[in-house]
Parts: sequence; structure tokens; C-alpha cells
Amino acid sequence: MNKKATKHYKRWKYQAPAGLVLIGAGISCITDAAFYRYDGAEWWQWIGYGTIALVIFNTGLSLFVDAALHRMRYEQADQELEKLK
Repeated sequence: MNKKATKHYKRWKYQAPAGLVLIGAGISCITDAAFYRYDGAEWWQWIGYGTIALVIFNTGLSLFVDAALHRMRYEQADQELEKLK
């Protein structure tokens, strides 16, 4: 593996699991915010919590999509290396 492929592989290796964890945490927090709303909590509590939950969820999506792009770039760099051999 060349340095370019190694860089993309390492980014994929760490970003994909982190993205999946944040997606799950965000969905869980969104559900909690919905329960806060229906349990009669003050509006600012569930709106604030829901907003933070959406930020967590979107951060997870962004990390996971970026990880998928790095995986694609890793495979492209690896294929280029195989062509040179």
C-alpha cells in the first residue's frame, strides 16, 4: 500500500465507526426529545434537546459519508497501485 492509500484507509477505519455511533446516539436523543415533548416538559427543554440531538445525528451522517468517500479513494489508489505492478 502506498502512502495515499494508507491515509485514506486510516481515515475510513476511524471515521466510519464514529459516524455510526453518532448516528445511533442522535436517533436516541431525538426520541428522548420527542418523549420530553409529549410528557409535558417546557418548550425550551425539548426544543433545545431536540436541536442538540439533530446536530449529533447530522454530524454522524457527515462523518459516515466522508468515511465512505475515503474508502472509495482508498480502493481507487489500491487499484492504481495494482495496475503499476
